[in-house]
Amino acid sequence: MGPPGRVNGAGPGPGPGHGPGPPPAAGGPPQKRVLTLEVLDEMRQYAKDSRHPAAQLDYAKALIEAAVTFGNDDPDPKRQKKNKEALFMEGLKIIKRLATSGSGIGRPAYPDAQFFLANCYGNGSLGLQIDHDKAFNLYIQASKQHHPASTYRAGVCYELGAGTKRDQARAVQYYRKAAALGDTAAMYKLGMIQLKGLLGQQGNPREAISWLKRAAAQADEENPHALHELGLCFEKAGIPTVIPDEAYSRELFTQAAGLGYAPSQFKLGHCYEYGTLTCPVDPRRSIAWYTRAAEQGDAESELGLSGWYLTGAEGVLKQSDTEAYLWARKAADKGLARGEYAVGYYSEVGIGVKQDLDEARRWYQRAAAQGNNRAKKRLTDMKRLGAMRRMRHDRARQGAQGSEDDNCKVM
Repeated sequence: MGPPGRVNGAGPGPGPGHGPGPPPAAGGPPQKRVLTLEVLDEMRQYAKDSRHPAAQLDYAKALIEAAVTFGNDDPDPKRQKKNKEALFMEGLKIIKRLATSGSGIGRPAYPDAQFFLANCYGNGSLGLQIDHDKAFNLYIQASKQHHPASTYRAGVCYELGAGTKRDQARAVQYYRKAAALGDTAAMYKLGMIQLKGLLGQQGNPREAISWLKRAAAQADEENPHALHELGLCFEKAGIPTVIPDEAYSRELFTQAAGLGYAPSQFKLGHCYEYGTLTCPVDPRRSIAWYTRAAEQGDAESELGLSGWYLTGAEGVLKQSDTEAYLWARKAADKGLARGEYAVGYYSEVGIGVKQDLDEARRWYQRAAAQGNNRAKKRLTDMKRLGAMRRMRHDRARQGAQGSEDDNCKVM
C-alpha cells in the first residue's frame, strides 16, 4: 500500500535529504557540475569559508563520489586504492561529525546528515554494517529538530519494529507529526491509514481524502502514489463522503502516469483499450501506456501487450502470435495468475509456441493455485476430455480385438 522503500521499509537507500537547511549563499559552487579536482577544491573551500552544514554535507558526499570516480586510470593499484580510501574516509568522517556534533562548537547536530547516515545504517551502504538501532536513534534525534523525512522514517521504524519495539500508536503519532511538517510520503501514509483503518485506527474517509489530496498536491516522481489512490477513490462509488467523478479520476491517473508511476500507466492503457473513465477507445494510446509500464516490469501491462499482439492493431501494431506468447510469459514468470492462465491457453492451443498439453496443464495449475477460476475450469475440461479420449481409445481397441478374434475362429 505504499511507496517502495518509503512507506514499507525502514532502511531505504540514501535519497535527497529534504529537511531544513537553506541552500548555499550566492557565490557558492554550483549544485550540478561534473565532479573534477577543481570543482572538489571549490566545494572544500566554500564549505570551510561558509561553515554552513549543508555545504559541508555536500562536500562530504562529493568526496565519497570522488572515491568511486577519481583515479581509475592510476597505473599503480596500491596508490589508487590508498587515494580512494583517503577520499572515502574523509567524506564519511565529515558526515559522522555533522550527524553527532554539528558543524562547530555550540552548534547542534545537522539533521540532514543524521537522515543521510541513518539511511546508510538502514541499508548497509557506504560499507557500513546494517544497524537498525543506530538508524532508528538517528531518525529520532533528527525528528527532535523537526526534520520531516526523519520523523516519517521514525514512524516506519515503530510500525515495523526496526531498531525499536513495534508500536502502532507511536507509528501513527510520528506519521502525523511528519505529515504536519509537510512530508509528502507521511501525508500519503496517513491518508491510507485513515482510508483503510490500519494500525489500530478507526477509518475516517473524510480525513483520509483530505490527507491524500494534500499529498497529491506535492506529488513528484518519488511520491506519485497519492494521485493514483485518489484516482481509485473517485473512480466509482463505495467510499462515504466521496462523489464519483470519472473525469477527475482520469486526470489524477494521467498526472501519476506522467510522473512514471507504472500502476497508473497500466490503468490508462486499460482505459484507452476499453473506452472507460471518459477515455475514447484508442489503440495507439493504450499500447503506448502499456509499453511505458511494461518497461518498468509491470506484469499487468505485459499481459495487456500480449492481448494487443494477439489481435494486432491496424496501422499501429502488427499481429504476432510469438510476441503475444512472449509478453504473456513475462507476466506469468512474475507470478501474475492471469498471465499464467494465458500461457497455459497459448500452450494448449499452440499460439506462439508449440502445442504442449502437459505444459498447458502445469501453467493452469499454477494459476488455479492462486484462485484463477478460468484456469480451474480448463483443468476440469482437460480432465474430462482426457477421460473421453481414453474411453474412445479403449472402445476402439476392444473393437479391433473383437474383429481379430472373429477372423481367428475356425468354425
